[in-house]
Amino acid sequence: MSVARPSVTGIVAVGLAAAWIGSAAAQAPTPPAPSATPPAAKSPAKPPPRRPAAPAEAAPGAATQVAAPAAPRSEPDLAYGAFQRGFYLTAFGIATRRVEEKGDVKAMTLLGELYAHGFGVSRDDKKATEWYRLAADRGDREAMFALAVFHLSGRAGAVNREQAAKLLAASAKLGQLSAAYDLGLLYLEGQLFPQDFARAAELFRGAAQAGNPEAQYVLATLYKDGRGVTKDVNEAARLLAAAAAAQHVDAQVEYAIALFNGTGVARNEAVAAELLKKAARRGNPVAQNRLANILAIGRGLKADAVEAIKWHIVAKAGGVSDLPLDAFVQKQTPEIRAAAQKAAQPWLDAIRASRS
Repeated sequence: MSVARPSVTGIVAVGLAAAWIGSAAAQAPTPPAPSATPPAAKSPAKPPPRRPAAPAEAAPGAATQVAAPAAPRSEPDLAYGAFQRGFYLTAFGIATRRVEEKGDVKAMTLLGELYAHGFGVSRDDKKATEWYRLAADRGDREAMFALAVFHLSGRAGAVNREQAAKLLAASAKLGQLSAAYDLGLLYLEGQLFPQDFARAAELFRGAAQAGNPEAQYVLATLYKDGRGVTKDVNEAARLLAAAAAAQHVDAQVEYAIALFNGTGVARNEAVAAELLKKAARRGNPVAQNRLANILAIGRGLKADAVEAIKWHIVAKAGGVSDLPLDAFVQKQTPEIRAAAQKAAQPWLDAIRASRS
């Protein structure tokens, strides 16, 4: 579901700012490396909506001396097939017929998706809500989750966090992993429910084991701090590595810090620097700050004053200040500072455009 969802931001205090990357004195600068191209000033692409879950087909039985009857196959989901290929009007027509002729619950959820996103029809939150509610009342976990998100975001009318929580709980009980993740966030938040880190960890664990990088990241922070689980920096590092491999940018930053400091994983400053570089180029201010420190002191990467100051300037524009780096900047020649400012300018322009 690509509609707005609760975020870890503001709920989980990760404590990145407390992690220290090193304190060695800065080495002499070397010629600047080519600057990374800043991201274009545009909104992130909207991900396609998730497919309403279809009933799993029975796996074929193992071969025996007497052939067992073939397991019945579920009917092809022509509506979703059309939806997946971008033929939204066709999907709408097939789904409508399936609802009228068979009361197909998955088709109801798909109609909700089409109205929710304005695919093939005019976007209509009221109609989307109605279809999601019909499917949710009939036990569809994807519809429950979608309707919960609508209640949280106010797209179903006034924001109703209590109703959203009930739907998330029902959807999570049926195995919807995103619902389990969001329900875990509510337990961390401690407003609708008493704050319960252990229950949150339990909910995150299932989603993390299924490969959800957001759940892996948040569960890692719980293991790192020993909240709701026994403190285990090795498990925290393992989960961060998994989430980082799935391109979760905050996990990349945290795992890079763990690698640099050797916390729960073998120290590897070079790999840490590469991860920070990736996250910095994706616009993460903490990564930009840590990368600036690395470039200033020459650990993990060759020291480069121009690049260090460039990333420091960009990180400050993103809200991450650093007094020691300010002092480092003041020690450099006017030529180095000017070159860094020039290299940072495209990033500053992109940040300014994204805020306008």
